[in-house]
Amino acid sequence: MSSKAKEEKGGELMKISARNILAGTVTKVIKGAVNSEIDLTLKGGDKVAAIITNQSVEHLGLKEGSAAHAILKASWVIIGTDLDPKKISARNVLRGKIARIHQGAVNDEVTLTLGGGAEVTAILTRESTQALGLKQGGDASAAFKANSVILAVD
Repeated sequence: MSSKAKEEKGGELMKISARNILAGTVTKVIKGAVNSEIDLTLKGGDKVAAIITNQSVEHLGLKEGSAAHAILKASWVIIGTDLDPKKISARNVLRGKIARIHQGAVNDEVTLTLGGGAEVTAILTRESTQALGLKQGGDASAAFKANSVILAVD
């Protein structure tokens, strides 16, 4: 879904600037003293972990089986090749194919397509894109921390 994604709220349509809006189903809720860990399963089976406050869990009405969206700014996403999820501190490592690279003078926009069809976009320096040897059609992973994920419901 693009940055033109809209959410119904109070009769008004809201637009957001975050590029990455991933639809899924809540498959786990673990409540702690202040925060909760939420697992969202995307179409195709990829999982996104989010850490949000217990108050937010209640406000959104999140429970296993409910639909939700994981929202991430493109600048919060790190792209890598041959990433081993067991050797990186980020909870979320999603593997995919590079769908497109939009080159800029300083930064590049790199978009991965995940197995279930969802897309994740990241902003990288042009130097990083070249150093990693990123090419359209190549394999890569998107990594991001669980506390960077914003959750939303319709």
